[in-house]
Amino acid sequence: MTMEIGYLGPWQVTLGGRRVGLVGRRRVAVLTRLALDAGRPVTMQQLVTDVWGQSSTATAGKQLHIVVSKLRDALTPDTIATVPGGYLLDLPRDRVDAHLFTRLAGQARAARHQREPGTADALFRRALALWRGSALAELADPWARIEAKRLEEERMAAFEDHIELRLARGEQHGVVADLTPYVLAHPLREGPRAQLMLALYRADRASEALAVYREGHVAMVEELGLEPGARLRRLRQAVLDGDPALELGTPEQSATIVPAELPAGIQSFTARQEEAEWLREALLSTGVAVVDGPGGVGKSALAVHVAHTMAGRFGDGVVYVDLNGATPGVQPLSVLDALGHLLRSLGLDGTAVPADLDGATARYRSLTQASDLLVILDNALDAGQVRPLIPAGADCRALITSRAALSTLDRARHLHLSGLGDRDAVTLLARIAGQEPVEREPEAAARIAELCGGFPLAIRIAGARLAARPGRRLADLADRLADATHRLDTLQYADLAVRAGIAVSHQHLREESGGGHDAAHVLPLLGLLDTPTHTPAATAALAGWPEARAEAALERLHDARLLEAAGPGRYRFHDLIRLYAREQAGELPGQDGAAALRRGLHHYLASANTATQRVHSQVQEPYYAAEQPGVAFTGAQEVREWTEAERDNLLAVAHQAAESADPDTAIGLALSLHWPFNYRGWVTHLTDVHLNAIAVAARCGDWAGQAQAATFLGWVYRDQGRHEQAVEQLKEAVVYWGKAGLPHRRIGAFNNLGIIHTLQGQLDLARINFARATEIAEKTGDVYARSAIHNNGVHLLYRQGRFEEAIAQAKTAVVEWSGSLYVEGASHETLARAYLHAGRLVEAADTFQVALTLLREAGYRIGHAVAAWWCGHTLHELGRPAEARRVWRDCFTTLLEARLLTRAEVDELLDQPVPEMPGPIANML
Repeated sequence: MTMEIGYLGPWQVTLGGRRVGLVGRRRVAVLTRLALDAGRPVTMQQLVTDVWGQSSTATAGKQLHIVVSKLRDALTPDTIATVPGGYLLDLPRDRVDAHLFTRLAGQARAARHQREPGTADALFRRALALWRGSALAELADPWARIEAKRLEEERMAAFEDHIELRLARGEQHGVVADLTPYVLAHPLREGPRAQLMLALYRADRASEALAVYREGHVAMVEELGLEPGARLRRLRQAVLDGDPALELGTPEQSATIVPAELPAGIQSFTARQEEAEWLREALLSTGVAVVDGPGGVGKSALAVHVAHTMAGRFGDGVVYVDLNGATPGVQPLSVLDALGHLLRSLGLDGTAVPADLDGATARYRSLTQASDLLVILDNALDAGQVRPLIPAGADCRALITSRAALSTLDRARHLHLSGLGDRDAVTLLARIAGQEPVEREPEAAARIAELCGGFPLAIRIAGARLAARPGRRLADLADRLADATHRLDTLQYADLAVRAGIAVSHQHLREESGGGHDAAHVLPLLGLLDTPTHTPAATAALAGWPEARAEAALERLHDARLLEAAGPGRYRFHDLIRLYAREQAGELPGQDGAAALRRGLHHYLASANTATQRVHSQVQEPYYAAEQPGVAFTGAQEVREWTEAERDNLLAVAHQAAESADPDTAIGLALSLHWPFNYRGWVTHLTDVHLNAIAVAARCGDWAGQAQAATFLGWVYRDQGRHEQAVEQLKEAVVYWGKAGLPHRRIGAFNNLGIIHTLQGQLDLARINFARATEIAEKTGDVYARSAIHNNGVHLLYRQGRFEEAIAQAKTAVVEWSGSLYVEGASHETLARAYLHAGRLVEAADTFQVALTLLREAGYRIGHAVAAWWCGHTLHELGRPAEARRVWRDCFTTLLEARLLTRAEVDELLDQPVPEMPGPIANML
């Protein structure tokens, strides 16, 4: 039986011509929500969110199943189909009155533009006759109110378009009768008021036309504080003047008065609701809106979509011009050619279009001065191309898309468009490739969306490939896209290609002089480094330029939307543009690429070496020297800030260097990261870095490099609680130092072995290794090392119950182990621990406070967290719980800021009466 659903008025559903009654708001709401997407799946999550809203409970899913079951009983069992993750109303869209209305109105407008007024009139009448009252009046849910408002806007636009058609056909008397109550109901809509004035004038009722203007003037001034727009003011004057242009022309003339040049909207247009609303508001409030973003991100689709929703507001029509600013194989449109297009759209032709730029600009300004016009300037190259094309009238609006930011345009508001989120990207893929394959392989669909970087163009290409081969597994395409060396090849189908879009922007830069040429030169150089972000300092090293020149080139790449901002003085590629840059890097001539990469890696090596010496001055000479200067730090705070900002880049270049043919750079970078990372609490991030360094050093026979990397790796394993592996690495380091002919360098390995055995409770082994380390320190006269070893030995003594010896040795370390805030803080923390284990709690608490101050000033976060936890423990034992919790909170906050704890883990620890020691510091002395 035929089923029809209507909600353009009182809600109704008929089955075989018989009204079907549905009991319950939620049944009506679920069926209506499915009808909105008739023929398309709606997820259970969406249905629950929309229909149950704020009252969603854990049982909402079960309630939804019950509602659907009741609907099937009331209708037919196969009307609502179950699909993966949701439901589908299996009903032709024309059986829903709202969808039929939209289709008929669209066909009516098409017939009108094709100069078939009779057909257009019949279609408009059929569409408007479907309305029986207010849409979705029975439903108060937010989604229903939004949809009702949209449908009402569509109804008014169709009604007003039909009135325009009827005026052109000479039906002014009928128009007056139909339009008068409409204008009274909508007094602030200028379009229909102008239509009513024109109809009255043509019906020889000029005085009444002027009265309609006066009524509108009063309403607008009183309610909005604004004068009527240019179209109404111009029409009033024409009525006063008895302008012959107001008389009815031929049907051919009437059909060409108002330009309507918008391209068709993209049926698969997805998401961007917030951006679309922002654009509409920006256009209405400011007059000029610019959408910028990289190629393929969906700028044009968004602009056309928004323009379609607003076209009915502009009485003088909508003009569209593609400026070819980034069209592969096509030169950007000249300003004169663009003006010629616009002037022809506004009714001029032949010799009426000036052949010179000044004349064409002046004529365009004159024509648009009193107009109510929307101009779409798509795919602009730069501000210079666009500026003369912005219409002059106060009631005109310009919507511009460009890869460049166009930040120098006056009176413009700017929207930067980035890739789609994961969910919206998968939705777009499903609309192109089909819902069924996406639901069959949801994980593969998510991988495809991720590998496309959220770029609508890339997702469309992937979807088109899948749609062309319906039997193809999504996982197969995901695997092809996962191959970074061929991803851009895969993202090419028919006339669509991601690579070509990027190449156009790159070529435009090459053709520029000055900054553009520099930017084009830098792009492939950036592709040499595997760093997730790029800085002016590192870019200057790659290019061999002063930093200011490199920064200007990066800014120009950002302006061209080939780079994105990633924080102050920092830039990043979108994933697909990074692949293009790497392709271009592979095309660099001769040894240019290798030399530039070496400069870039040595920039980071030099900077990390300097950072090490600033935060840990006991390292007098770098482990491996760099060939050029890096960042010149003025102090430890600057090092901390740089390490925070460059952490991911430093790890990336360390891994990249390990795969290069330059062992010294690879080993040097790995070793140089130890102390800056240790102070930030990140030494445990260096496991793979040091393993790679050991492998590189072994391949080239560098025993010293192998020994130092093994020593640091033992430290990493120690802090991770992997004690057996730590002991193994440190014992190997002892052997490697011997083979390197540097037996005195074993001191660090022995000291760390002593620490680990202390933590393990193997106190005799700890004593032996501390003794070995002390012997080397005394033989070499290394006072600093000897004091550090004695400080560590304090923890052995109090574990043996030798509390007074421990306190005495700790006091000696406080005096002897000096030279930096770090060591002074560490020695005070050790003394406090000796006091604590001896039961001298007041002295322990006071000494912990000194240690905390020193360690905080030193920026030694992990040591500060250890001291804070033990201080809190001491204060708790003293019966000072409020102070204890404050210090514990300080400990956990430090670890949170270091990204060693999550917020949830911090909250869980704070919920404990006596918090347990956090995992990241559980393996510290």
